[in-house]
Amino acid sequence: MTMSAEKSYDLQDSGVLRFPEGFVWGAATAAYQIEGAARDDGRGPSVWDTFSRTPGKVHAGHTGDVACDHYHRYPEDVAIMRDLGLHSYRFSISWPRVQPDGSGPVNPRGLDFYDRLVDELLANDITPIVTLYHWDLPQTLEDRGGWTNREIAAHFADYAAIAHGRLGDRVETWTTLNEPWCSAFLGYASGIHAPGLADPALGFSAAHHLLLGHGLAVQALRASGAATVGVTLNLSPVIGDDTPAAELVDGLQNRIFLDPLLRGEYPADVVERARRFTDWSFVHDGDLETISEPIDLLGVNYYHPQTVTARSGEPANPVYPGSEGIAFGGADAPQTAMGWPVQPFGLTDLLLRLSRDYPGTPLIITENGAAFDDVVEDGEVHDTGRLSYLDGHLRAAHAAIEGGADLRGYLVWSLLDNFEWAEGYRKRFGVVHVDYATQRRTPKDSALWYSEVVRRNGL
Repeated sequence: MTMSAEKSYDLQDSGVLRFPEGFVWGAATAAYQIEGAARDDGRGPSVWDTFSRTPGKVHAGHTGDVACDHYHRYPEDVAIMRDLGLHSYRFSISWPRVQPDGSGPVNPRGLDFYDRLVDELLANDITPIVTLYHWDLPQTLEDRGGWTNREIAAHFADYAAIAHGRLGDRVETWTTLNEPWCSAFLGYASGIHAPGLADPALGFSAAHHLLLGHGLAVQALRASGAATVGVTLNLSPVIGDDTPAAELVDGLQNRIFLDPLLRGEYPADVVERARRFTDWSFVHDGDLETISEPIDLLGVNYYHPQTVTARSGEPANPVYPGSEGIAFGGADAPQTAMGWPVQPFGLTDLLLRLSRDYPGTPLIITENGAAFDDVVEDGEVHDTGRLSYLDGHLRAAHAAIEGGADLRGYLVWSLLDNFEWAEGYRKRFGVVHVDYATQRRTPKDSALWYSEVVRRNGL
């Protein structure tokens, strides 16, 4: 459905915070979370198709088979974006839709879908931003070791060249990976996400090969003529009363990706801590030079800080291998439906830290949002919690800009309620409500409010 013109949210003229001219406003989604059509037009299975069918892995056995049916309903979804006044839309391409086996023959019908989507966006004055990998690894590649197998990095670069060869005449901005920390440490070290393996050594190996794949993909995209190339990381400031504990978790969460990408080296403290699991023999000569290929844009996904406290005898958190003696959580703050603390100041701190410690790389917030238990009442969704969350975080982003951060844009997560990975469909992040039984779309109060922010370029 398109957005009703009968209701809008006015921003008070007094105290308006203006964002820089040309600031990009948009929304983001991911292929497996919204597309559905899991077996249509030659798409091959992904690790998430397999994982979601493994008993006990995903809430209530939910799968992405149908999701939001965006594959068939994309014109309606683009019309919603147009009515909201969004400048940009960040979406991911499904690798198994383009190459069902992850290498070898290309599926032209898969590329045809993204052709249609990009054309629809441009016809509605919405700039496409493409993410090449948002976790839906072709199952055939996982059967050969997935991201723990070095050869996958080269396959990923080939896939990047294929996608750019088809869409590069209309898509300017390309993101290689989304949140490689999640792919590596939720997927291979802890088993929380697909493919569901739980071995710290595999987590570190997967992290390196993801980074190597990024570097090779950057080279492939540059060779194909891509104008703007970047990567997206999920980053969290670490708050703790014990400096060594906070420093260690910062290394395992943030610096393990930031330093190789932007400094060409792994942080020494992380390397040393990980030696109890791996000898790092998967790092070959020349890898770090490839990984640190210059990028034009760093995507920042921010949801909340990580609060830690030193606590003797505390077992390691499985997603942070080597974190024995550190307790996680305990922030004194309101929480979202995910149980995550609402702490907007963390976004200001993060953006300023990136500008200080890794200068020279423009930033864009590629995801920021919150899950709440939304209910449709008389055709409307009064999601005051989300509206407040977004307001606070946009003010935090503005404060970072005033502090000198080179922040170029903000993409809300997410456009639509969707398949929230291991949480299935029970957590709603969208600014547009989706009734999964009928596929009816209903813009929430937060969407209408965000539309006014975009129109005014400010708060």
